[in-house]
Amino acid sequence: MIKKYPRDLVGYGSKTLKVKWPKNAKLALQFVLNYEEGAENNILHGDKYSETFLSEIIGAKPIKGRNMNMESIYEYGSKRGFWRIHELFKKKKIPLTIFGVAMALERNKEVCNAMKKAGYEIASHGYRWIDYQNVNKAKEKKDMQLAIKSIKKIFGSKHIGWYTGRCSENTLDLVIENGNFLYCSDTYSDDLPYWIKKGTKKQLMIPYTLDNNDMRFATNQGFNSGEQFYNYLKDSFDALYEEGKSSPKMMSVGLHCRLIGRPGRIQSLKKFLNYISKYKDIWICKRSDIAKHWIKNYS
Repeated sequence: MIKKYPRDLVGYGSKTLKVKWPKNAKLALQFVLNYEEGAENNILHGDKYSETFLSEIIGAKPIKGRNMNMESIYEYGSKRGFWRIHELFKKKKIPLTIFGVAMALERNKEVCNAMKKAGYEIASHGYRWIDYQNVNKAKEKKDMQLAIKSIKKIFGSKHIGWYTGRCSENTLDLVIENGNFLYCSDTYSDDLPYWIKKGTKKQLMIPYTLDNNDMRFATNQGFNSGEQFYNYLKDSFDALYEEGKSSPKMMSVGLHCRLIGRPGRIQSLKKFLNYISKYKDIWICKRSDIAKHWIKNYS
């Protein structure tokens, strides 16, 4: 047992934080599209094993050679899935935050150009789409710097959000040490943003989601059909909207090109977007919009 316990299990607790979103919205809702295809584990990228995570091959085993099936599933995300999702959000005129893995973005100029033209927010999802749990701090720091440099080169400006996803215990320290990120999303611990402090520095955390997330199409005890995904999103929205009448919250929806971008799943997302369109008292925004609002009003 360590003497100084590093976790915060209290948060806002019983305190009622009177949040006021723009135009008195009852809920701040934002959508995240993870762009990872071309940066996953692959011996072509210098890795020892093939990718095993978040694909149609549930329970995939790592192999020491190229897993051609896994590669083609990831390729579907960049070749077809992204464009299907992109067209939907363009048609609906709904803002989108991209959690972009730098190496993946470097491999698809056409996708990057589409993101620029659409005005999507580009938040960094790291340089590689790998698990950093057992990567040493120096290597993780180097990859963070590579991601910053790469995205600035592609998009012409620094990204202001960070999300590693498969992070390590060093990730947050590196984000705070860097000091240039408006927010970090490597947390799932609340329905509202919050601040953490380390020494004289503080960092805004904007929680992400693994439940309102299409990744559950590719995990055990996940979604077996689009209808299950739609119902889960609708129930989450309804609960948070009801709470928002007295205590506004935020809701994140996580998407992946190779998952929700499949024909058999995209309809559930369309259905949800149609459902929320009838609500005029919600704020559909980018994660950077939430960060700026929080910094201005709740610092």
